[in-house]
Amino acid sequence: MSATAPVRKTHLDGLAIASLVLCCVLWGLNQVASKVTLADIPPLLQAGIRSLGAAALVALWSWRRGIRLAPAANGTGTAGLLAGTLFAAEFACIFLGLQHTTASRMVVFIYLSPFVVALGMPFTAHAERLGGLQWAGLLAAFAGVSWAFAEGFHAPSAGARQWWGDALGVLAALLWGCTTLVIRGSRLATAPAEQTLFYQLAVSGLLLTAASALSGEAWPALAGLRAQAVWLMGFQTVVVTFASYLLWFWLMRHYPATRLAAGTLLTPLAGLAAGVALLGEPLTPRLLLACAAVAVGIVLVNRPPKAG
Repeated sequence: MSATAPVRKTHLDGLAIASLVLCCVLWGLNQVASKVTLADIPPLLQAGIRSLGAAALVALWSWRRGIRLAPAANGTGTAGLLAGTLFAAEFACIFLGLQHTTASRMVVFIYLSPFVVALGMPFTAHAERLGGLQWAGLLAAFAGVSWAFAEGFHAPSAGARQWWGDALGVLAALLWGCTTLVIRGSRLATAPAEQTLFYQLAVSGLLLTAASALSGEAWPALAGLRAQAVWLMGFQTVVVTFASYLLWFWLMRHYPATRLAAGTLLTPLAGLAAGVALLGEPLTPRLLLACAAVAVGIVLVNRPPKAG
């Protein structure tokens, strides 16, 4: 299959917005699913299993559609290895961080990634520079989230090491942003979405599973797993890591990365609601303010430019 440049639209249309909202809701719920599953499956192993399982589904999907995944098809091997390694590090931070902070807080901090994309995107796609209002929106979200982060030091709601879990969430955001920039700034920008996703899942699955074994995590017996853990792993693997990520990479190929990255700030709102409703996590004023700031940022960043 030859790598041809996709038709890239300048703004998010109805299909893109609907797809983005669906992804955000699923990703918000995923933090809750991951947090609950930690009671049965340790963090690195959990992340590795879902990546390997989803990689197998992507490979099957691609085979049925005649899509070549081998690096030799379009010379994307180096970029794919880098993207997969960053992806592995990101999810290691997320799953390890969930041991120390709440799912509600983790999902808010992860979505600082648009700042990384906004700062780096002009170096790879000059047409995607942000204007004054867009920067104001990103700064509003950053200020709110930073204030919420400070709560982990003097008034933690999830234990004395909450600040450490929060910090891992921020690091995960940095890694996610870097992954997006690698994809958009390399040959992966014109690679099939399936190939890009397969790189990340296969590489991260192998690295995370190896890290689990080397770190001495206790691997549970399959026969001893609760049904709840099995269903939640299925949700994480099939619905989130396979289906929603495949949809996300398709969006990345056809719509502006900065607008998409800013749109993912809807996820903290969904994750916050899910954590409070499903896990009974505390809803603090600082976290509410952070989500309000994020909402303002979404509006400003996605405002279309004035007609000249």
